[in-house]
Amino acid sequence: MGGGHEDIRQTIDQLRREIEQHNYRYYVLDAPTITDAQYDRLMAGLQQLESEYPFLLTPDSPSQRVGGKPREGFATVQHTVPMLSIANAFGDADLKEFDRRVRGGLGNEPYNYVVELKIDGLAVSLTYQDGILVRGATRGSGATGEDITANLRTIRSIPLRLHKPVDLLEVRGEVYMPKESFVELNRRREERGELLFANPRNAAAGSLRQLDPAVTAGRNLSIFVYGIGTAELDGERLPNSHSASLKWLESLGLRINTYHQLCRDIGEVISYCRIWQDKKAALPYQIDGIVVKVNLLAQQSTLGATMKSPRWAIAFKFPPEQAQTTVRDIMVSVGRTGAITPTALLDPVTVAGSTVSRATLHNLDIIRDKDIRIGDRVIIHKAGDVIPEVVEVLMEHRTGAEKIFSMPAECPACGAEVVRPSGESAHRCTGAACPAQLLEGLIHFASRGAMDIDGLGPAVVTQLVEAGLVKDVSDLYNLTLEQLLKLERFADKSAENLVRAIADSKENPLHRLIFALGIRHVGERAARLLADHFGDLRRLMDARFEELTSVSEIGPKIAESVVNFMREPQNRSLIERLIAQGVNVVVEAAFTAGYGGPLAGKTLVLTGTLATLKREAAKELIEKAGGKVASSVSKKTDYVVVGEDPGSKYEKAVKLGVAVIGEDDLWDLVRSHD
Repeated sequence: MGGGHEDIRQTIDQLRREIEQHNYRYYVLDAPTITDAQYDRLMAGLQQLESEYPFLLTPDSPSQRVGGKPREGFATVQHTVPMLSIANAFGDADLKEFDRRVRGGLGNEPYNYVVELKIDGLAVSLTYQDGILVRGATRGSGATGEDITANLRTIRSIPLRLHKPVDLLEVRGEVYMPKESFVELNRRREERGELLFANPRNAAAGSLRQLDPAVTAGRNLSIFVYGIGTAELDGERLPNSHSASLKWLESLGLRINTYHQLCRDIGEVISYCRIWQDKKAALPYQIDGIVVKVNLLAQQSTLGATMKSPRWAIAFKFPPEQAQTTVRDIMVSVGRTGAITPTALLDPVTVAGSTVSRATLHNLDIIRDKDIRIGDRVIIHKAGDVIPEVVEVLMEHRTGAEKIFSMPAECPACGAEVVRPSGESAHRCTGAACPAQLLEGLIHFASRGAMDIDGLGPAVVTQLVEAGLVKDVSDLYNLTLEQLLKLERFADKSAENLVRAIADSKENPLHRLIFALGIRHVGERAARLLADHFGDLRRLMDARFEELTSVSEIGPKIAESVVNFMREPQNRSLIERLIAQGVNVVVEAAFTAGYGGPLAGKTLVLTGTLATLKREAAKELIEKAGGKVASSVSKKTDYVVVGEDPGSKYEKAVKLGVAVIGEDDLWDLVRSHD
């Protein structure tokens, strides 16, 4: 890039256009042309250039989908054109009455309708100036909404730059959460003991109103744009109908719903509503009706609006699909993180196009709040057209023979104690060797922040469990070369490397083992604090609640979790087996992070591939010597540790005059400790 900043600017612009085109193909057209890995490389290249040349960074860059710190609140936005709500129709008679009013309002001149799916989400407004997204807001009261621009920018189906510039364009759309994402989000919340979202709409609304855009970014939201609020075009005329408007919006790169149709009269509208009432369950997102709009924009203007809703549109609402059945039993299952979830076993009944024979009850609080008992006659529906759920108990059918459900005291999968942590709604199994949690526990144990066993990823863990070679984490240290060579995809070299990596992990520092045990709420930071304070895992095993809370930064929630974990006999037995295998359970006496050392007060940056140390191991070595590892080079950096193929950090170090050292120099610095 020897041509100066203009060459770099052109390279960055080209990367941005290429990435946005791939975003459009993936999130709008659902027709990707490159792999995820190729996309990641393009994005990494853009981010690298933008970090090196921050003065070339612009708000519409695809790298800026998530940025900035969490906000303290949302500013109020005044809508240029009010975002009115649409009146509802609940049957054929309501639709025919709407048609009669339209016909009268237009003086019997010819008209037709556009019908489109009514997405069950949250209405938003997007404003573009010169083709760049500058503001996004909720509908709010209709006159004013909340500025949620930062959150809307995280939704990849919303273009940050239109395909062609428009002086000013404000469009309306519906942000929604796909059914699959809704199920996964509630599954994660249930495992963490958090309140569940009732349906995808609530989940989408809650996600958009997060003060931290990073949370919104992780919720997999999408959008369908359905109309124009205001527009100012230079030398171009706006479409004259709603159907043409949708095509025009699509040409700008905005995502519209392809399920819309022109209907000649209200009879065709009614037929369309009936079709989708039967087909809606098959959609990957939730709809709750059909929106009917007069097609010609001039006729919409003639019909006008009331204070609340337009006279040229109506929403046909589908009736709720519910069914009655009987709760025959309530069973519990153990999730991969130990959450105990009760499920109602039902007499089979058809709801929303499929036969339902069980419904999740989520937790004991919900069972108690709804007073659900074994033998009850109940009403069920599908939350978000997906998850069978008990709506209410039909108390008039109670006979007195119904049985009250209680959570088991012991885990049905392993017999360990079941506890309900303070402040949580979920009951949990405390067994680290619980077979229901085995896969997840092994994957976590071997992960980078824990024991960092290279080559022991999810696929290999699954192979080992299915072959019956590993029943808890201590069994990893019994694995032999011969056993691995019998498994598919293992050759001499890969088997040798894995056996060596497992053996090497025995020498890991204590805080890694504490984190690897998977004690709830004990992250890497807490694990290090506990290791530094107690110095020996055997001391931690017998620590009292009061002793734990006396440790700086260790609060009651972590302390309670550690006590619950350590008093469970199978967990203590597992730790004893790890000790017998020779796994390190003490803090090395030489020096620990936070207690001085040869690198105390020094800031180091790592770049390139070191000869013998992996990145995490080098970071740990520096921190144990009292140093701090930073991600970027500045004048405050003391050393930049350089390996093979160093990146721009090396060049910046040279430019700033920061000391550049190799891996051997790093070892010399660390060993200088007496």
